[in-house]
Amino acid sequence: MYSLARPFLFSLDAERAHGLGLSALDVAYRTGTTPLLAARIAPLPSTVFGLTFPNPVGLAAGLDKNGEHIDALFALGFGFVEIGTITPRPQAGNPTPRLFRLPAHNAIINRMGFNNSGVDALVRNVERARNRRGLLGINIGKNKDTPNEQAVDDYVACLDKVYPLADYITVNISSPNTAGLRELQEETALRQLVSQLRDRQEDLAARHGRRVPMLVKVAPDLSERDIDAAARVLGELQVDGVIATNTTIDHSKVAGDPLANEAGGLSGAPVLEQSTLVLRRLRSRLPESVPLVGVGGILSGADAVAKMAAGASLVQCYSGLIFRGPALVSECVEAIRRRREAPSRGAVAPL
Repeated sequence: MYSLARPFLFSLDAERAHGLGLSALDVAYRTGTTPLLAARIAPLPSTVFGLTFPNPVGLAAGLDKNGEHIDALFALGFGFVEIGTITPRPQAGNPTPRLFRLPAHNAIINRMGFNNSGVDALVRNVERARNRRGLLGINIGKNKDTPNEQAVDDYVACLDKVYPLADYITVNISSPNTAGLRELQEETALRQLVSQLRDRQEDLAARHGRRVPMLVKVAPDLSERDIDAAARVLGELQVDGVIATNTTIDHSKVAGDPLANEAGGLSGAPVLEQSTLVLRRLRSRLPESVPLVGVGGILSGADAVAKMAAGASLVQCYSGLIFRGPALVSECVEAIRRRREAPSRGAVAPL
């Protein structure tokens, strides 16, 4: 069915199509017609961060920033859904237009700028969700006008409010669309920020009698030296996991496209190689006790398996869902299932 809807959606402005597509998913969920969009997925349990996921394929942050479509998104078969990025106070984000499809490259450029309704609105939306069929991640950030020197205050404010509701929490320091945010990935700043958040995480665990894993999401544009430093800090501070990666500021792989020079983070097929390289390098440098989530450029089951082969324990999709539709979820789950089963049959999993 998505193949029929896609030409219409792609004829619209990308941000308008985004909103319309989510509204359509809500209607399908409420009317019980989601099975026309997404096949039922047999469980493929995956235990990571001390949590058991129904399957290892999730939705990356950014599609549902305010947690307004949680039930409808879980109905597509995701083992986990990550909502956000959320900030303490509502903010409009960057001026429109700020979202661009590059169909010839199966790519998207966005410069949304953490547009969201604020953490209190997200909390209300999560509390209203009634049918969480998988695990819920909440991605937190800082407001645009908060200086980096005070960034920890914004992250702590979000952490405190979402902690009781989340299955895991992601600290987003890697979006290219909030000025200066990626400077928080520099070794000294990263150590200071994550150290304080880890302390707060343990305080909240004691207060709530429940320890919620905290992950850090990094950029694909890190140099080898940056990766070494990030792995050193995140390993020493014993974060629960790392998500690799966010969007890239390198548009060289879409050079020549009419939209290639639009400012913003590039996602989709062109980021697959670099994001997987960063994933592989992080896996070789981080302790085995720190699992990795692979995201960036997954447009097929084979791409999902490539992330697993590079060291991911879980994978996430976003841009691939826009170009391929909900069928991508089951395709990725089944490809990972075949990879898991292959050794027991004496076969070699396709990469």
